[in-house]
Parts: sequence; structure tokens; C-alpha cells
Amino acid sequence: MQYISKEERKIDFTDPQGKWTDLTILPEWEEEFYDVYTAKKYGKWVMLKALKEQYRDNPSYQHMLDREFETRHILAHPNIVMVNDYEVLPVIGRAIITDDVYGYSLRRLIDEKLLTPRILHRLETQLLDAMDYIQENHLAHRSITPENIIFAERGGNLKLINVGYDHRSELSAQDTVEDIHAYGTVLNEVLDNMPGQYPRLRRIARIAAAGDPVRRFRTIPDLRLAIERKSPMAIYIYLCVFVAAMTTLLCWLAFR
Repeated sequence: MQYISKEERKIDFTDPQGKWTDLTILPEWEEEFYDVYTAKKYGKWVMLKALKEQYRDNPSYQHMLDREFETRHILAHPNIVMVNDYEVLPVIGRAIITDDVYGYSLRRLIDEKLLTPRILHRLETQLLDAMDYIQENHLAHRSITPENIIFAERGGNLKLINVGYDHRSELSAQDTVEDIHAYGTVLNEVLDNMPGQYPRLRRIARIAAAGDPVRRFRTIPDLRLAIERKSPMAIYIYLCVFVAAMTTLLCWLAFR
């Protein structure tokens, strides 16, 4: 992908009310139906998600954007871009407004060979935290990819952006394993472009991205345990030993 300068992406427009300025499109974060922008609202930088021009007047796509706002504005997690408001803007129409997290996408960090161990660690921790939150809240979404993983100031905190959440009463087992497959695919690509060898993480990525869902980790907690070099059996044995020790101690105190 060719990354153009911010000035080349700036949209020439005037807001008669003086509320909105510096509207700039971010082509590397566009989606099939949406464009993503940065802009200043009363002088403060925010991000915007709006329908592409050919879909703006279509009630079905408007409803799709409405539904995403209704789902996203109640979410609160430090590694997911949070929604602040929903407004109609000059030029781009109705838009979801979020905090500004302008930085580098994981895709850009890969393409420009800017990956670091710190970024890899963010994927092992913060990305899993965000995915765990998504599943606990029964949020269906599009696949997580390097394009919708953002790092503030290149190596800063990780944020998920524009994965199109939709709340459900519960998620299916397929939803869970598809998330795990997406994680494995992202991790594999990052490891392919990282200097050095990471055999343990490579093994985890291969299991997570296995073609046969039966071979993958079953849950995000299982995946997290593998990354933290723990196993459910080891934890079970530890708990059994702890309970036995406490029982022995209580019996000893009772019969002193």
C-alpha cells in the first residue's frame, strides 16, 4: 500500500458554523462501506467513521451505521476505540465520532519494517485483553486484521478500530474459533516480519490458525494460558496441592 502524506489527504471544505475543521481522510483504514477520517471538533482532534459517498443516502446502510453506533457507544475498554457521539457533518454526512488515536496501523508497521518486540508484546497482552472483552460481551464483528489494529505513536498502546460490532444474546462456538483463527493469522504474519526467532510463539500461532477448527485453542483463556506458558493441568495440580496443604494445616490446628 502507498502511504500518502496528511496534507495530500486533506478535504477542502468550510463549516459555516465553524465547528469542524481540518477534515482528513485516512485511506489505509477504509472499509468496504465506510471511510475513516480525522478532524477537529471545536479545535480538538477526533476520528470519524462515515459511509462512503455511494452509500450515504441508502436507508439500509444508514441503519447499519445506526446499529453500530448503538452497540459501540456503551463499550468501555482501554484497547478498543471508544465512541463519543453521532452527528451529521458537512460533506461526509452522518458519522460515528470517536477519540483520536491517530498512529500507525499494524499493516503499516509491517510494510515499513517497523516491528519491535514491544509491539509483539502488545499483541500477546493488549490484543488478547480486547478480544476477551469482545467475547464476554457477546459482540459479533468482522475479522481482526493488521489493518484494524492501531498503535498510538508507532509503539504505543494498542487499539482496535472499525471491526463493526453487533451485539448478540450469545456467541456461537464458531464465532470464538474464528476470532482465534484471526489472532493466529495476525501473529504468524508479524512473526514472519520480525527479526529473530520466536519458536514458542510460532507454535502458538500455528495452533491458533490451524485450518481444522478442532485443532485450534477452544477459548481466549486457553490461548492466553499458552502465551503465558501455563497449562490448565498445571493450574489444576497447583490448586489441588494448595487445597491439600490448607486442609492439613486446618486439621493440625484443630487437634493441637
